[in-house]
Amino acid sequence: MTKYQFFNRDLSWLSFNNRVLDEARNPNLPLYERIKFLAIYSSNLDEFYRIRVASYQRFTELPIEDKLQLRENPDQTLKKIKQQVHKQQIEFGHIFSKEIVPELLENNIVLLQGEDLCEEHYEFTKEFFLDNLLPHMQPMLLLKKQIQPFLKNNAIYLAVKLYKKRSKKDNPDKPRRAKYAIVRIPSNRFDRFIELPAINDKHHIMFLDDIVKLHMKVVFPGFKIDSTYSFKMSRDADFLIEDEYSGNIMSMIERNIKKRERGEPSRFLYDENIPRDFLNLLKLAFNLTNNELVKGARYHNFQDFFSFPNPAGKELEDEPFHALKVKELGQSKSIFKEINKKDILLHYPYQSYEYVIRFLNEAAIDPKVEEIKATQYRVAENSAVVNALINAALNGKKVTVLVELKARFDEEANMNSARAMTKAGVKIIYSLPGLKVHAKIALVIRKTEKEDYAYLSTGNFNENTARIYADHGLFTKDETTISELKLLFNYLENQETECKFNKLLIGQFNMRDEFLKMIDREIANIENGGKGHLILKMNGLQERQMINKLYEASSKGVKIDLIIRGICCLIPNKSYSKNINIIRIVDQFLEHARVFYFYNNGSKEVYLSSADWMSRNLHRRIECAFPIEKPKLKQELIDILNIQLSDNTNARIINDRLENIKPQNGVNQDAKRAQRDIYKYLEAIEFSKKSKN
Repeated sequence: MTKYQFFNRDLSWLSFNNRVLDEARNPNLPLYERIKFLAIYSSNLDEFYRIRVASYQRFTELPIEDKLQLRENPDQTLKKIKQQVHKQQIEFGHIFSKEIVPELLENNIVLLQGEDLCEEHYEFTKEFFLDNLLPHMQPMLLLKKQIQPFLKNNAIYLAVKLYKKRSKKDNPDKPRRAKYAIVRIPSNRFDRFIELPAINDKHHIMFLDDIVKLHMKVVFPGFKIDSTYSFKMSRDADFLIEDEYSGNIMSMIERNIKKRERGEPSRFLYDENIPRDFLNLLKLAFNLTNNELVKGARYHNFQDFFSFPNPAGKELEDEPFHALKVKELGQSKSIFKEINKKDILLHYPYQSYEYVIRFLNEAAIDPKVEEIKATQYRVAENSAVVNALINAALNGKKVTVLVELKARFDEEANMNSARAMTKAGVKIIYSLPGLKVHAKIALVIRKTEKEDYAYLSTGNFNENTARIYADHGLFTKDETTISELKLLFNYLENQETECKFNKLLIGQFNMRDEFLKMIDREIANIENGGKGHLILKMNGLQERQMINKLYEASSKGVKIDLIIRGICCLIPNKSYSKNINIIRIVDQFLEHARVFYFYNNGSKEVYLSSADWMSRNLHRRIECAFPIEKPKLKQELIDILNIQLSDNTNARIINDRLENIKPQNGVNQDAKRAQRDIYKYLEAIEFSKKSKN
């Protein structure tokens, strides 16, 4: 039997983040889009250290006999992660200093980085420091055998080496003993980038860090500043609340959110120019191990570049994007009336998310609506979705919402929205013990039988992320779909409910087995002399049983096209994966949809889903996959998949070394950029509707 191989999931993720870094290199992008990709890369990496690296570091503390039971050696994996991150950080620094900063200068934007300032700028920074920053400076001396200050997660600090100034009485030949201190940069209170007065039509911008450094002597009167170096601490942010099977889950999560900011160190990122003895002092002071030490550059927290000032104008940014209006929905006063005519499939962000809000608002005021049920995973701040559900409850509708409190980093926001809905009379079901509810579904139940409506989606009920996340959503009144959604909501309210799903694929019930059967069907069709083809699009592919089945299908001759944005543990170009092609698309919008196409001997089937093929999705979550059955809508999705597979601009082929390889364009081959081409495709559909009138 062939022994299959797999990529390590975290090295695969680093390959994805390197692809994000590629976009910061892209000279065809507007300058501020490139800066944005630097911020995305940095933000991604911070979360990676707080979650994934932190878990490896916990594993390294296990006894040797326990480590041997693990699938991979955590010490070796950490070493590989460190090597890859170091290579990427060098490239990051090159892009920033050798490409971004010079291009800013070409556009009359000067990013000052420690240069001597002219008198006007010096006086400006001095006044800014004294008036604004000084009250927030809290220097802390590092003293042996004393409790050291607690380092806040992801805060930027300066490590300061200083000497007490000599008095006239001091012996000038007596060596002075260095003292050491840390100072926190107050970027939690002030913008990270400060605009200085323009000079000669040039805009000048300075890091907050450098303003603090420049006037550090004010913080330490009586001392001479020898040197300063920046550092930051990332802390373990993972807590395994999913394993809690009893008790008040909200109070558990509230306690753990507070613990998160006090988590164990997962990364101590320091300026590579710091002397070894100074670094060792910090290591000892904060009880760090070598695993936690990560070499960095002069500046940290590049996610702050999301708010980098643009004094030069919008021409340095992407053109504003305007979502397409859907003709029949825009002209109709009732979303329900249009769903009565046919299923409606929407593609975000290319088409407007306003129709989902209208659907819920219409349900809130329709006198025939008795009940609304929905799931909530990550909602927007001041959410229009939550407001619609609250209004429905205030209007006397019975409203039930499953609020998933275990949505990492959104726990607090979800608790706040749950409290607001509870106050308005919404019935809240909190997280299920041992499971996350990740399905994106809503149900509107009316007084008249057979007039119920459903909305199912690949993305969250979040009008903000719907502007940048590429997802699909379906409105339907299909009776089987609605009856099975009712069954699922009954299960969410009472786990003793007996459930059998035939049309919907539901995680924890039939999803994994049904997907395996559909792949087996493609294998059988090949063995019977037919054709087998799969197109599978998702954010992550890691679950080994599913990968094994894809390897088997490839070995039997099934053609498999994978569109995987992030983690992909399947290795291409092996004897058992020679029929598998993997691409990754990183562009203006975040590819978030999960779409599964099965050729099925010509009777093509297409499913949309909330679930990736990760172990967590297929084993520890309630997910929902749903078929798109109407021929026209099914063809739309197949066309969109084929547009993505033909991308030769922003797609990258993942090879067996986890490299992101740009497709080779043939002679005279037109440039194809999937996200732009999908917009044009959907725009043409809307244009054809207008032409028919």
